[in-house]
Amino acid sequence: MASKPRLSFWQIWNMSFGFLGIQFGFALQNANVSRIFETLGADIALIPLLWIAAPVTGLIVQPIVGYLSDNTWNRLGRRRPYFLIGAIFASLALFVMPNSPVLWVAAGMLWILDASINITMEPFRAFVGDMLPSEQRTKGFAMQSFFIGVAAFVGSFLPWIMTNIFNISNTAPEGMIPDSVKFSFYIGGIIFFLAVMWTVYSTKEYSPEELKAFEEAEKERLGVDDDQIREEVPEKSLIQQKLRHGPMVTAIGLLSSFAVWFYKLEQELYILTLGLASVGVLLIITSLLQRSGNRNGLVVVSDDLYMMPKTMKQLAVVQFFSWFALFAMWIYTTAAVTAHIYDMGIEESEIMEMEEALSILEDQVDAEWYRRLPAVRSDLAAFRKKIDAGEAQIPATMRVVNFFLEEGRVDLSPELRSSLHRVESQYNIGADWVGVAFGIYNGFAALVAFLLPVIARRTNRKITHAIALVGGAIGLISIYFITDPLWILVSMVGVGLAWASILSMPYAILAGSLPAAKMGTYMGIFNFFIVLPQILAASVLGFVVGSLFGGQAVYALILGGLTWVLAAGLTFLVDDVDDPDHAKIQEG
Repeated sequence: MASKPRLSFWQIWNMSFGFLGIQFGFALQNANVSRIFETLGADIALIPLLWIAAPVTGLIVQPIVGYLSDNTWNRLGRRRPYFLIGAIFASLALFVMPNSPVLWVAAGMLWILDASINITMEPFRAFVGDMLPSEQRTKGFAMQSFFIGVAAFVGSFLPWIMTNIFNISNTAPEGMIPDSVKFSFYIGGIIFFLAVMWTVYSTKEYSPEELKAFEEAEKERLGVDDDQIREEVPEKSLIQQKLRHGPMVTAIGLLSSFAVWFYKLEQELYILTLGLASVGVLLIITSLLQRSGNRNGLVVVSDDLYMMPKTMKQLAVVQFFSWFALFAMWIYTTAAVTAHIYDMGIEESEIMEMEEALSILEDQVDAEWYRRLPAVRSDLAAFRKKIDAGEAQIPATMRVVNFFLEEGRVDLSPELRSSLHRVESQYNIGADWVGVAFGIYNGFAALVAFLLPVIARRTNRKITHAIALVGGAIGLISIYFITDPLWILVSMVGVGLAWASILSMPYAILAGSLPAAKMGTYMGIFNFFIVLPQILAASVLGFVVGSLFGGQAVYALILGGLTWVLAAGLTFLVDDVDDPDHAKIQEG
Protein backbone atom coordinates (compact mmCIF):
# COMPACT_ATOMS: atom_id res chain seq x y z
CA MET A 1 0.00 0.00 0.00
CA ALA A 2 1.50 3.38 -1.07
CA SER A 3 2.49 5.82 1.65
CA LYS A 4 1.94 9.54 1.33
CA PRO A 5 4.93 10.99 -0.56
CA ARG A 6 7.40 13.13 1.31
CA LEU A 7 7.49 16.68 -0.03
CA SER A 8 10.58 18.76 -0.71
CA PHE A 9 11.47 21.86 1.27
CA TRP A 10 10.18 24.14 -1.49
CA GLN A 11 6.93 22.22 -1.86
CA ILE A 12 6.29 22.70 1.87
CA TRP A 13 7.33 26.34 1.45
CA ASN A 14 4.81 26.92 -1.36
CA MET A 15 1.91 25.21 0.41
CA SER A 16 2.53 27.32 3.54
CA PHE A 17 3.28 30.65 1.83
CA GLY A 18 -0.32 31.84 2.12
CA PHE A 19 0.13 32.12 5.88
CA LEU A 20 2.44 35.07 5.17
CA GLY A 21 -0.60 37.01 3.99
CA ILE A 22 -2.95 35.72 6.67
CA GLN A 23 -0.61 36.80 9.42
CA PHE A 24 -0.12 40.24 7.88
CA GLY A 25 -3.82 40.72 8.50
CA PHE A 26 -3.64 39.34 12.04
CA ALA A 27 -0.51 41.35 12.91
CA LEU A 28 -2.04 44.65 11.87
CA GLN A 29 -5.23 43.77 13.70
CA ASN A 30 -3.54 42.66 16.92
CA ALA A 31 -1.17 45.61 17.16
CA ASN A 32 -3.49 48.39 16.01
CA VAL A 33 -7.18 47.61 16.50
CA SER A 34 -7.21 48.51 20.22
CA ARG A 35 -5.52 51.75 19.20
CA ILE A 36 -8.19 52.38 16.55
CA PHE A 37 -10.96 51.65 19.04
CA GLU A 38 -9.46 53.97 21.68
CA THR A 39 -8.93 56.72 19.11
CA LEU A 40 -12.60 56.48 18.12
CA GLY A 41 -13.63 56.85 21.77
CA ALA A 42 -13.98 53.32 23.13
CA ASP A 43 -13.94 52.75 26.89
CA ILE A 44 -10.88 50.67 27.82
CA ALA A 45 -13.16 48.37 29.85
CA LEU A 46 -15.30 47.77 26.75
CA ILE A 47 -12.44 47.08 24.33
CA PRO A 48 -12.51 43.33 25.11
CA LEU A 49 -16.20 43.34 24.16
CA LEU A 50 -15.39 44.95 20.81
CA TRP A 51 -12.69 42.33 20.25
CA ILE A 52 -15.30 39.59 20.66
CA ALA A 53 -15.74 39.71 16.87
CA ALA A 54 -12.69 37.51 16.38
CA PRO A 55 -13.55 34.56 18.63
CA VAL A 56 -17.28 34.56 17.94
CA THR A 57 -16.64 34.64 14.20
CA GLY A 58 -14.12 31.81 14.51
CA LEU A 59 -16.51 29.78 16.62
CA ILE A 60 -19.16 29.95 13.91
CA VAL A 61 -17.12 30.04 10.71
CA GLN A 62 -14.30 27.53 11.23
CA PRO A 63 -16.38 24.37 11.84
CA ILE A 64 -18.63 25.29 8.91
CA VAL A 65 -15.69 25.91 6.58
CA GLY A 66 -13.96 22.76 7.86
CA TYR A 67 -17.03 20.61 7.17
CA LEU A 68 -17.59 22.19 3.75
CA SER A 69 -13.94 21.81 2.71
CA ASP A 70 -13.96 18.14 3.78
CA ASN A 71 -16.84 17.64 1.36
CA THR A 72 -15.68 19.91 -1.48
CA TRP A 73 -13.94 18.84 -4.64
CA ASN A 74 -13.75 21.00 -7.78
CA ARG A 75 -11.11 22.07 -10.26
CA LEU A 76 -9.36 24.17 -7.59
CA GLY A 77 -9.33 21.21 -5.20
CA ARG A 78 -10.58 20.68 -1.68
CA ARG A 79 -9.17 23.51 0.44
CA ARG A 80 -7.99 26.07 -2.13
CA PRO A 81 -11.44 27.48 -3.03
CA TYR A 82 -11.74 28.69 0.55
CA PHE A 83 -8.25 30.19 0.47
CA LEU A 84 -9.35 32.31 -2.50
CA ILE A 85 -12.73 33.47 -1.13
CA GLY A 86 -11.32 34.47 2.25
CA ALA A 87 -8.36 36.33 0.74
CA ILE A 88 -10.58 38.54 -1.41
CA PHE A 89 -12.84 39.69 1.43
CA ALA A 90 -10.05 40.01 4.03
CA SER A 91 -8.03 42.25 1.71
CA LEU A 92 -11.03 44.50 1.13
CA ALA A 93 -11.68 44.75 4.89
CA LEU A 94 -8.07 45.79 5.52
CA PHE A 95 -8.55 48.72 3.14
CA VAL A 96 -11.79 49.87 4.77
CA MET A 97 -11.08 49.46 8.52
CA PRO A 98 -8.58 52.33 9.07
CA ASN A 99 -10.98 54.70 7.31
CA SER A 100 -13.80 53.98 9.76
CA PRO A 101 -15.49 57.28 10.65
CA VAL A 102 -17.04 56.02 13.91
CA LEU A 103 -16.55 53.21 16.39
CA TRP A 104 -19.39 50.96 15.21
CA VAL A 105 -18.03 50.94 11.65
CA ALA A 106 -14.59 49.86 12.93
CA ALA A 107 -16.19 47.10 15.01
CA GLY A 108 -18.17 45.93 11.97
CA MET A 109 -15.06 45.89 9.80
CA LEU A 110 -13.26 43.86 12.46
CA TRP A 111 -16.08 41.31 12.28
CA ILE A 112 -15.86 41.07 8.48
CA LEU A 113 -12.06 40.88 8.58
CA ASP A 114 -12.12 38.07 11.12
CA ALA A 115 -14.75 36.09 9.21
CA SER A 116 -12.64 36.33 6.06
CA ILE A 117 -9.40 35.42 7.81
CA ASN A 118 -11.11 32.39 9.36
CA ILE A 119 -12.41 31.26 5.96
CA THR A 120 -8.84 31.36 4.66
CA MET A 121 -6.99 30.08 7.71
CA GLU A 122 -9.00 27.02 8.77
CA PRO A 123 -8.35 25.01 5.57
CA PHE A 124 -4.63 25.86 5.82
CA ARG A 125 -4.41 23.87 9.07
CA ALA A 126 -6.14 20.87 7.48
CA PHE A 127 -3.94 21.35 4.39
CA VAL A 128 -0.83 20.22 6.30
CA GLY A 129 -2.62 17.09 7.47
CA ASP A 130 -3.80 16.41 3.92
CA MET A 131 -0.49 16.94 2.17
CA LEU A 132 2.26 15.73 4.52
CA PRO A 133 3.12 12.31 5.97
CA SER A 134 3.31 11.91 9.73
CA GLU A 135 7.05 12.43 9.99
CA GLN A 136 6.89 15.78 8.13
CA ARG A 137 3.91 17.35 9.88
CA THR A 138 5.93 18.97 12.65
CA LYS A 139 8.08 20.53 9.93
CA GLY A 140 4.96 21.61 8.01
CA PHE A 141 3.38 23.38 10.95
CA ALA A 142 6.79 24.86 11.83
CA MET A 143 6.91 26.30 8.30
CA GLN A 144 3.53 27.93 8.95
CA SER A 145 4.95 29.32 12.20
CA PHE A 146 7.90 30.71 10.24
CA PHE A 147 5.68 32.59 7.81
CA ILE A 148 3.43 33.75 10.62
CA GLY A 149 6.47 35.11 12.45
CA VAL A 150 7.95 36.83 9.40
CA ALA A 151 4.67 38.46 8.40
CA ALA A 152 3.78 39.50 11.92
CA PHE A 153 7.29 40.92 12.46
CA VAL A 154 7.02 43.14 9.41
CA GLY A 155 3.30 43.83 9.87
CA SER A 156 3.70 44.94 13.48
CA PHE A 157 6.58 47.23 12.48
CA LEU A 158 4.72 48.87 9.60
CA PRO A 159 3.22 51.87 11.48
CA TRP A 160 6.63 52.53 13.10
CA ILE A 161 8.35 52.21 9.70
CA MET A 162 5.83 54.57 8.11
CA THR A 163 6.52 57.18 10.81
CA ASN A 164 10.26 56.87 11.38
CA ILE A 165 11.54 55.99 7.89
CA PHE A 166 8.96 57.44 5.48
CA ASN A 167 8.02 60.40 7.73
CA ILE A 168 4.30 59.66 7.56
CA SER A 169 2.50 61.18 10.53
CA ASN A 170 1.54 58.98 13.48
CA THR A 171 -0.83 61.60 14.85
CA ALA A 172 -4.10 62.91 13.49
CA PRO A 173 -6.93 65.24 14.50
CA GLU A 174 -8.85 63.99 17.52
CA GLY A 175 -11.02 61.01 16.64
CA MET A 176 -9.12 60.27 13.40
CA ILE A 177 -6.79 57.38 12.55
CA PRO A 178 -3.15 58.41 11.82
CA ASP A 179 -1.92 58.08 8.22
CA SER A 180 0.87 55.72 9.35
CA VAL A 181 -1.77 53.21 10.42
CA LYS A 182 -3.84 53.68 7.26
CA PHE A 183 -0.95 53.05 4.86
CA SER A 184 0.10 50.02 6.90
CA PHE A 185 -3.35 48.49 6.45
CA TYR A 186 -3.30 49.17 2.69
CA ILE A 187 0.05 47.40 2.30
CA GLY A 188 -1.23 44.51 4.43
CA GLY A 189 -4.29 44.09 2.22
CA ILE A 190 -2.17 43.78 -0.92
CA ILE A 191 0.25 41.30 0.64
CA PHE A 192 -2.60 39.20 2.08
CA PHE A 193 -4.12 38.66 -1.35
CA LEU A 194 -0.88 38.01 -3.26
CA ALA A 195 0.54 35.55 -0.72
CA VAL A 196 -2.60 33.41 -0.61
CA MET A 197 -2.76 33.42 -4.41
CA TRP A 198 0.79 32.02 -4.50
CA THR A 199 -0.32 28.93 -2.57
CA VAL A 200 -3.51 28.57 -4.63
CA TYR A 201 -1.59 28.44 -7.91
CA SER A 202 1.57 26.60 -6.82
CA THR A 203 0.17 23.61 -4.91
CA LYS A 204 -1.87 20.69 -6.24
CA GLU A 205 -4.08 18.76 -3.80
CA TYR A 206 -4.52 15.00 -3.55
CA SER A 207 -7.85 13.48 -4.58
CA PRO A 208 -10.18 12.02 -1.91
CA GLU A 209 -9.32 8.50 -3.11
CA GLU A 210 -5.59 9.15 -2.75
CA LEU A 211 -6.08 10.59 0.74
CA LYS A 212 -8.02 7.52 1.85
CA ALA A 213 -5.29 5.18 0.60
CA PHE A 214 -2.59 7.28 2.25
CA GLU A 215 -4.47 7.21 5.57
CA GLU A 216 -4.68 3.42 5.59
CA ALA A 217 -0.98 3.10 4.76
CA GLU A 218 -0.01 5.59 7.46
CA LYS A 219 -2.05 3.83 10.16
CA GLU A 220 -0.40 0.54 9.23
CA ARG A 221 3.05 2.12 9.24
CA LEU A 222 2.59 3.74 12.66
CA GLY A 223 0.74 0.81 14.18
CA VAL A 224 -2.28 2.98 15.01
CA ASP A 225 -5.70 1.34 14.86
CA ASP A 226 -9.11 2.93 14.33
CA ASP A 227 -9.93 2.96 18.05
CA GLN A 228 -6.94 5.21 18.66
CA ILE A 229 -8.14 7.57 15.95
CA ARG A 230 -11.75 7.91 17.06
CA GLU A 231 -14.14 5.88 19.17
CA GLU A 232 -17.44 5.51 17.32
CA VAL A 233 -20.60 6.11 19.38
CA PRO A 234 -23.93 4.56 18.29
CA GLU A 235 -26.33 7.12 16.83
CA LYS A 236 -29.05 6.28 19.36
CA SER A 237 -26.65 7.01 22.19
CA LEU A 238 -25.67 10.34 20.61
CA ILE A 239 -29.31 11.40 20.37
CA GLN A 240 -29.91 10.49 24.00
CA GLN A 241 -26.84 12.40 25.17
CA LYS A 242 -27.85 15.52 23.25
CA LEU A 243 -31.43 15.35 24.54
CA ARG A 244 -30.08 15.07 28.07
CA HIS A 245 -27.40 17.73 27.78
CA GLY A 246 -29.33 20.26 25.67
CA PRO A 247 -32.08 21.22 28.16
CA MET A 248 -29.60 21.16 31.05
CA VAL A 249 -27.12 23.49 29.31
CA THR A 250 -29.95 25.78 28.16
CA ALA A 251 -31.32 26.04 31.69
CA ILE A 252 -27.90 26.82 33.17
CA GLY A 253 -27.34 29.52 30.56
CA LEU A 254 -30.74 31.16 31.11
CA LEU A 255 -30.47 31.03 34.91
CA SER A 256 -27.00 32.53 34.73
CA SER A 257 -28.31 35.30 32.47
CA PHE A 258 -31.06 36.03 34.99
CA ALA A 259 -28.45 36.22 37.76
CA VAL A 260 -26.41 38.73 35.74
CA TRP A 261 -29.54 40.88 35.30
CA PHE A 262 -30.82 40.52 38.87
CA TYR A 263 -27.51 41.32 40.55
CA LYS A 264 -26.65 44.01 37.96
CA LEU A 265 -23.36 42.35 37.06
CA GLU A 266 -21.14 43.37 34.15
CA GLN A 267 -23.07 43.18 30.86
CA GLU A 268 -20.13 41.45 29.16
CA LEU A 269 -21.09 38.33 31.14
CA TYR A 270 -24.12 37.94 28.88
CA ILE A 271 -21.69 36.78 26.19
CA LEU A 272 -20.97 33.71 28.30
CA THR A 273 -24.43 33.07 29.70
CA LEU A 274 -26.47 33.58 26.54
CA GLY A 275 -23.79 31.79 24.52
CA LEU A 276 -24.15 28.79 26.83
CA ALA A 277 -27.93 28.85 26.42
CA SER A 278 -27.51 28.97 22.63
CA VAL A 279 -25.30 25.87 22.71
CA GLY A 280 -28.01 24.05 24.65
CA VAL A 281 -30.65 25.04 22.11
CA LEU A 282 -28.42 23.81 19.26
CA LEU A 283 -28.00 20.45 20.98
CA ILE A 284 -31.77 20.10 21.28
CA ILE A 285 -32.28 21.05 17.62
CA THR A 286 -29.63 18.63 16.33
CA SER A 287 -30.99 15.76 18.43
CA LEU A 288 -34.51 16.32 17.04
CA LEU A 289 -33.20 16.57 13.47
CA GLN A 290 -31.18 13.40 13.97
CA ARG A 291 -34.13 11.52 15.41
CA SER A 292 -36.16 12.39 12.31
CA GLY A 293 -33.42 10.99 10.05
CA ASN A 294 -31.87 14.31 9.02
CA ARG A 295 -28.07 14.16 8.61
CA ASN A 296 -27.25 17.73 7.62
CA GLY A 297 -23.94 19.43 8.34
CA LEU A 298 -25.04 20.73 11.74
CA VAL A 299 -25.89 17.20 12.88
CA VAL A 300 -22.62 15.79 11.55
CA VAL A 301 -20.50 18.46 13.26
CA SER A 302 -22.32 17.98 16.57
CA ASP A 303 -21.78 14.20 16.33
CA ASP A 304 -18.10 14.75 15.64
CA LEU A 305 -17.90 17.01 18.68
CA TYR A 306 -19.19 14.18 20.87
CA MET A 307 -16.77 11.69 19.29
CA MET A 308 -13.57 13.73 19.56
CA PRO A 309 -10.41 11.62 19.75
CA LYS A 310 -8.87 11.32 23.22
CA THR A 311 -5.75 13.25 22.20
CA MET A 312 -7.89 16.11 20.94
CA LYS A 313 -9.78 16.32 24.25
CA GLN A 314 -6.50 16.55 26.15
CA LEU A 315 -5.07 19.18 23.81
CA ALA A 316 -8.29 21.18 24.12
CA VAL A 317 -7.53 21.97 27.76
CA VAL A 318 -3.96 23.01 26.93
CA GLN A 319 -5.20 25.28 24.15
CA PHE A 320 -7.81 26.84 26.41
CA PHE A 321 -5.25 28.24 28.85
CA SER A 322 -2.68 29.01 26.14
CA TRP A 323 -5.03 31.25 24.19
CA PHE A 324 -6.47 32.99 27.25
CA ALA A 325 -2.97 34.35 27.83
CA LEU A 326 -2.62 35.45 24.21
CA PHE A 327 -5.95 37.25 24.25
CA ALA A 328 -5.01 39.08 27.46
CA MET A 329 -1.73 40.13 25.85
CA TRP A 330 -3.25 41.33 22.59
CA ILE A 331 -5.93 43.38 24.32
CA TYR A 332 -3.95 44.94 27.12
CA THR A 333 -0.30 45.30 26.09
CA THR A 334 -0.81 48.77 24.58
CA ALA A 335 -2.71 50.03 27.64
CA ALA A 336 -0.28 48.32 30.04
CA VAL A 337 2.92 49.58 28.43
CA THR A 338 1.76 53.16 27.83
CA ALA A 339 0.37 53.58 31.35
CA HIS A 340 3.05 51.60 33.20
CA ILE A 341 6.19 52.87 31.46
CA TYR A 342 5.46 56.08 29.51
CA ASP A 343 4.77 59.59 30.85
CA MET A 344 0.97 59.46 30.75
CA GLY A 345 0.53 60.94 34.23
CA ILE A 346 -1.68 63.88 35.20
CA GLU A 347 -1.73 65.65 38.56
CA GLU A 348 -4.48 66.54 41.03
CA SER A 349 -4.72 70.17 39.89
CA GLU A 350 -5.29 69.03 36.31
CA ILE A 351 -7.94 66.54 37.40
CA MET A 352 -9.69 69.32 39.36
CA GLU A 353 -9.76 71.57 36.29
CA MET A 354 -11.28 68.80 34.17
CA GLU A 355 -13.87 68.07 36.87
CA GLU A 356 -14.89 71.75 36.87
CA ALA A 357 -15.07 71.79 33.07
CA LEU A 358 -17.18 68.66 33.13
CA SER A 359 -19.71 70.22 35.51
CA ILE A 360 -20.23 73.01 32.96
CA LEU A 361 -20.57 70.61 30.05
CA GLU A 362 -23.19 68.51 31.85
CA ASP A 363 -25.78 71.23 31.15
CA GLN A 364 -25.39 70.86 27.38
CA VAL A 365 -27.76 67.91 27.04
CA ASP A 366 -28.44 68.51 23.35
CA ALA A 367 -24.82 68.26 22.27
CA GLU A 368 -23.93 65.32 20.03
CA TRP A 369 -21.12 64.33 22.39
CA TYR A 370 -23.31 64.37 25.52
CA ARG A 371 -23.67 60.57 25.54
CA ARG A 372 -19.91 60.32 26.15
CA LEU A 373 -20.07 62.28 29.41
CA PRO A 374 -20.90 59.34 31.75
CA ALA A 375 -17.81 57.42 30.63
CA VAL A 376 -15.57 60.48 31.01
CA ARG A 377 -17.12 61.20 34.41
CA SER A 378 -16.44 57.61 35.45
CA ASP A 379 -12.77 57.93 34.47
CA LEU A 380 -12.38 61.19 36.38
CA ALA A 381 -14.00 59.61 39.44
CA ALA A 382 -11.49 56.76 39.24
CA PHE A 383 -8.64 59.30 38.96
CA ARG A 384 -9.99 61.15 42.00
CA LYS A 385 -10.18 57.95 44.03
CA LYS A 386 -6.53 57.17 43.34
CA ILE A 387 -5.46 60.73 44.18
CA ASP A 388 -7.37 60.52 47.47
CA ALA A 389 -5.56 57.24 48.16
CA GLY A 390 -2.26 59.10 48.05
CA GLU A 391 -1.03 58.71 44.45
CA ALA A 392 0.71 61.81 43.11
CA GLN A 393 0.09 61.17 39.41
CA ILE A 394 -2.52 59.11 37.58
CA PRO A 395 -2.11 57.69 34.05
CA ALA A 396 -4.75 59.40 31.92
CA THR A 397 -7.02 57.47 29.59
CA MET A 398 -7.16 58.40 25.92
CA ARG A 399 -10.94 58.66 26.21
CA VAL A 400 -10.54 61.60 28.62
CA VAL A 401 -7.67 63.15 26.66
CA ASN A 402 -9.52 63.05 23.34
CA PHE A 403 -12.72 64.36 24.92
CA PHE A 404 -11.13 67.49 26.37
CA LEU A 405 -8.82 68.21 23.44
CA GLU A 406 -11.59 68.38 20.84
CA GLU A 407 -11.78 71.97 19.70
CA GLY A 408 -14.59 74.22 20.93
CA ARG A 409 -15.69 71.96 23.71
CA VAL A 410 -14.40 73.91 26.68
CA ASP A 411 -11.75 76.50 27.50
CA LEU A 412 -8.77 74.82 29.11
CA SER A 413 -5.77 76.48 30.69
CA PRO A 414 -2.65 76.45 28.49
CA GLU A 415 -0.96 74.28 31.11
CA LEU A 416 -3.67 71.61 31.04
CA ARG A 417 -3.92 71.64 27.26
CA SER A 418 -0.15 71.23 27.02
CA SER A 419 -0.25 68.36 29.51
CA LEU A 420 -3.00 66.57 27.58
CA HIS A 421 -1.06 66.97 24.33
CA ARG A 422 1.97 65.48 26.10
CA VAL A 423 -0.12 62.49 27.18
CA GLU A 424 -1.45 62.09 23.63
CA SER A 425 2.07 62.18 22.21
CA GLN A 426 3.39 59.72 24.80
CA TYR A 427 0.50 57.36 24.10
CA ASN A 428 1.22 57.35 20.38
CA ILE A 429 4.95 56.82 20.95
CA GLY A 430 4.19 53.96 23.34
CA ALA A 431 1.60 52.44 21.01
CA ASP A 432 4.14 52.49 18.17
CA TRP A 433 6.68 50.81 20.45
CA VAL A 434 4.17 48.09 21.29
CA GLY A 435 3.94 47.48 17.55
CA VAL A 436 7.74 47.12 17.50
CA ALA A 437 7.59 44.76 20.50
CA PHE A 438 4.95 42.64 18.80
CA GLY A 439 7.18 42.58 15.75
CA ILE A 440 10.06 41.32 17.88
CA TYR A 441 8.11 38.39 19.34
CA ASN A 442 6.88 37.45 15.89
CA GLY A 443 10.34 37.83 14.40
CA PHE A 444 11.83 35.61 17.07
CA ALA A 445 9.02 33.11 16.47
CA ALA A 446 10.07 32.97 12.83
CA LEU A 447 13.71 32.38 13.77
CA VAL A 448 12.95 29.69 16.33
CA ALA A 449 10.27 27.92 14.25
CA PHE A 450 12.72 25.53 12.59
CA LEU A 451 14.52 24.90 15.88
CA LEU A 452 11.38 23.47 17.50
CA PRO A 453 11.33 20.27 15.36
CA VAL A 454 14.99 19.72 16.26
CA ILE A 455 14.26 20.06 19.99
CA ALA A 456 11.23 17.80 19.58
CA ARG A 457 13.40 15.13 17.93
CA ARG A 458 15.84 15.20 20.82
CA THR A 459 13.11 15.19 23.50
CA ASN A 460 9.50 14.98 22.30
CA ARG A 461 6.79 17.36 21.18
CA LYS A 462 5.21 17.64 24.64
CA ILE A 463 8.42 18.64 26.42
CA THR A 464 9.20 21.13 23.66
CA HIS A 465 5.79 22.76 23.99
CA ALA A 466 5.95 22.96 27.79
CA ILE A 467 9.38 24.63 27.72
CA ALA A 468 8.12 27.19 25.21
CA LEU A 469 5.04 28.06 27.28
CA VAL A 470 7.10 28.62 30.42
CA GLY A 471 9.41 30.90 28.43
CA GLY A 472 6.40 32.91 27.31
CA ALA A 473 5.11 33.16 30.88
CA ILE A 474 8.41 34.60 32.08
CA GLY A 475 8.30 37.14 29.25
CA LEU A 476 4.79 38.38 30.04
CA ILE A 477 5.26 38.60 33.80
CA SER A 478 8.58 40.43 33.44
CA ILE A 479 6.85 43.46 31.87
CA TYR A 480 5.60 44.42 35.33
CA PHE A 481 9.19 44.97 36.50
CA ILE A 482 10.36 46.99 33.49
CA THR A 483 10.90 50.76 33.55
CA ASP A 484 12.87 51.17 30.30
CA PRO A 485 10.89 50.39 27.12
CA LEU A 486 13.94 48.76 25.52
CA TRP A 487 13.74 45.85 27.95
CA ILE A 488 10.27 44.98 26.66
CA LEU A 489 12.01 43.62 23.58
CA VAL A 490 13.79 41.07 25.79
CA SER A 491 10.45 40.06 27.33
CA MET A 492 9.09 39.51 23.84
CA VAL A 493 11.76 36.88 23.12
CA GLY A 494 10.04 34.58 25.63
CA VAL A 495 6.64 35.42 24.18
CA GLY A 496 7.95 34.63 20.69
CA LEU A 497 9.11 31.19 21.81
CA ALA A 498 5.66 30.41 23.20
CA TRP A 499 3.94 31.80 20.10
CA ALA A 500 6.01 29.69 17.70
CA SER A 501 5.18 26.54 19.65
CA ILE A 502 1.47 27.33 20.07
CA LEU A 503 1.21 27.66 16.30
CA SER A 504 2.88 24.34 15.55
CA MET A 505 3.22 21.71 18.29
CA PRO A 506 -0.48 21.27 19.23
CA TYR A 507 -1.44 20.97 15.56
CA ALA A 508 1.35 18.50 14.81
CA ILE A 509 0.17 16.33 17.72
CA LEU A 510 -3.49 16.77 16.76
CA ALA A 511 -3.17 15.95 13.04
CA GLY A 512 -1.95 12.43 13.79
CA SER A 513 -5.01 11.70 15.92
CA LEU A 514 -7.60 12.67 13.29
CA PRO A 515 -9.26 10.65 10.51
CA ALA A 516 -8.28 12.03 7.09
CA ALA A 517 -11.89 12.37 5.92
CA LYS A 518 -12.69 14.68 8.83
CA MET A 519 -9.43 16.63 9.04
CA GLY A 520 -11.11 19.95 8.22
CA THR A 521 -14.11 19.40 10.48
CA TYR A 522 -11.97 18.51 13.48
CA MET A 523 -9.54 21.35 12.86
CA GLY A 524 -12.58 23.63 12.91
CA ILE A 525 -13.93 22.05 16.10
CA PHE A 526 -10.46 22.34 17.67
CA ASN A 527 -10.80 26.07 17.15
CA PHE A 528 -13.61 26.00 19.76
CA PHE A 529 -10.92 25.60 22.40
CA ILE A 530 -9.09 28.62 21.09
CA VAL A 531 -12.29 30.66 20.84
CA LEU A 532 -13.85 29.78 24.21
CA PRO A 533 -11.01 31.26 26.30
CA GLN A 534 -11.14 34.36 24.13
CA ILE A 535 -14.87 34.72 24.79
CA LEU A 536 -14.19 34.19 28.49
CA ALA A 537 -11.46 36.81 28.40
CA ALA A 538 -13.68 39.28 26.56
CA SER A 539 -16.46 38.65 29.08
CA VAL A 540 -14.48 39.00 32.29
CA LEU A 541 -11.18 40.80 31.62
CA GLY A 542 -12.82 44.22 31.42
CA PHE A 543 -14.45 43.62 34.80
CA VAL A 544 -11.28 42.14 36.31
CA VAL A 545 -9.04 45.00 35.15
CA GLY A 546 -11.55 47.70 36.07
CA SER A 547 -12.76 46.33 39.41
CA LEU A 548 -10.07 44.01 40.77
CA PHE A 549 -6.90 45.48 39.25
CA GLY A 550 -7.85 49.13 39.75
CA GLY A 551 -7.67 49.84 36.03
CA GLN A 552 -4.00 48.74 35.86
CA ALA A 553 -3.82 46.73 32.66
CA VAL A 554 -0.35 45.37 33.45
CA TYR A 555 -1.91 42.90 35.89
CA ALA A 556 -3.81 41.33 32.98
CA LEU A 557 -0.41 40.42 31.51
CA ILE A 558 0.65 38.77 34.78
CA LEU A 559 -2.59 36.78 34.77
CA GLY A 560 -1.82 35.68 31.21
CA GLY A 561 1.64 34.53 32.24
CA LEU A 562 0.20 32.38 35.03
CA THR A 563 -2.24 30.67 32.65
CA TRP A 564 0.70 29.80 30.37
CA VAL A 565 2.41 28.08 33.29
CA LEU A 566 -0.75 26.06 33.91
CA ALA A 567 -0.97 25.11 30.22
CA ALA A 568 2.65 23.92 30.32
CA GLY A 569 1.86 21.53 33.16
CA LEU A 570 -1.22 20.17 31.39
CA THR A 571 0.80 19.45 28.25
CA PHE A 572 2.45 16.47 29.94
CA LEU A 573 -0.96 14.77 30.27
CA VAL A 574 -1.49 14.63 26.47
CA ASP A 575 -1.21 11.28 24.62
CA ASP A 576 0.82 11.92 21.45
CA VAL A 577 -0.20 8.77 19.54
CA ASP A 578 1.49 9.96 16.35
CA ASP A 579 4.87 10.93 17.82
CA PRO A 580 7.37 9.99 15.07
CA ASP A 581 10.04 9.25 17.66
CA HIS A 582 7.79 6.74 19.36
CA ALA A 583 7.00 5.22 15.97
CA LYS A 584 10.74 4.82 15.28
CA ILE A 585 10.58 7.19 12.36
CA GLN A 586 13.28 9.77 11.88
CA GLU A 587 12.06 13.08 10.54
CA GLY A 588 14.06 14.43 7.68
